[in-house]
Amino acid sequence: MSGTVEILKLGHAGDGVTANGLFLPYTVPGDVVRLTEDAKPRVAEIVTAGAWRKIPDCAHFGKCGGCALQHVDTQAYLAWKRDLIVTALAQRGFETIEVDPIRAVAPHTRRRAVLKARRNREGVALGFYEPESRNLVDISVCPILAPALAKALPKLRTALASLLREGDTAELHTTATDAGLDISLKWKRGPSMNTLMALAEFAQRLDLARLSWNGDIITVAREPYLRIGKHTVYLPIEPFLQPTREGEAMLQALVGEGVGAAKRIADLFAGCGTFALSLAEGRSVAAVEDNALMLAALDAAARAQGSKAVIERRDLFRRPLMASELKRFDAVVIDPPRPGAKAQAEQLAASEVPRIIYVSCSPSSFARDARILADGGYHLRRVTPVDQFLWSPHVELVAVLEREGS
Repeated sequence: MSGTVEILKLGHAGDGVTANGLFLPYTVPGDVVRLTEDAKPRVAEIVTAGAWRKIPDCAHFGKCGGCALQHVDTQAYLAWKRDLIVTALAQRGFETIEVDPIRAVAPHTRRRAVLKARRNREGVALGFYEPESRNLVDISVCPILAPALAKALPKLRTALASLLREGDTAELHTTATDAGLDISLKWKRGPSMNTLMALAEFAQRLDLARLSWNGDIITVAREPYLRIGKHTVYLPIEPFLQPTREGEAMLQALVGEGVGAAKRIADLFAGCGTFALSLAEGRSVAAVEDNALMLAALDAAARAQGSKAVIERRDLFRRPLMASELKRFDAVVIDPPRPGAKAQAEQLAASEVPRIIYVSCSPSSFARDARILADGGYHLRRVTPVDQFLWSPHVELVAVLEREGS
């Protein structure tokens, strides 16, 4: 295929789509582009720019795989993200649901990121892979990262140069906590006294709160923690956290509004307590989570403040809370991983819980579970999109469902 084609829309992953179904990254509706003559055509030139196109915020955009949509006008981009939810709901029979305007975090707010590092002859490349590639893009700036992470990039690169050998590749799970930077390093290096000493020096040079290596804690200068309401949560290695503090606050506010006056609440897939701890004051909360370390962090934070949070370790995919167990709650908050929670949704649909607040990072799995709940007698009252994965095709939402007649 060659010649010029027009981009008609954005696909679900953010690629521009032509009339014959060709998906082209970094294009927008209205673009007229000339294609290469490769077996898999690519954009050789933008002949005419569409109205949605804008100048990207980052010099690395288009090569770095961290972002997919910086070239899209902000309002068009946000409308497209909201429409991902509208479309997913319509496909499950919710055509008349009015989806709220989307709420979005600002740039420079991402407090956690997984960076790649590789030592080569020229030094250390630190950043993200190119799209669909193992080529590492060495980044000097990043408009997504929170200041604490962005400012650490040059120091990380320098410190890694003295740690990695030529040809070494490492993965850094970085989190900006209230105690400082927490890094979990994945690096294929056999244990030795020299390695441990080098890691300790690495942590000291960067003034890390904590450094872990391949799942083991190497050094702790300050126990990493985050504040959730009045609670202090001391974090295990690589916990699940909302990617931004600002987005977390948006979700907590929406969940709080959804819960309303409910006093007996179940928080399913509770993690470290993002919702359980924010709801605990004046309420009885049962937090259910399968990860023992995150559950222990939640429990310790609740106990320290005398909050009424009861914990249960349970795999909700294999053993969802049954309808009979849900009788004691007047609201359920559920925040499952991307695949959703089909088995738990089926038990909720069979229950008499008056209100369900569903937090999701996948419009499609949410729409499936919402259909199960609606078929069981729940009415979908409100859906609010939240964008805290800037310039990516990922979008979150908070939905409120009420049992008919409750």
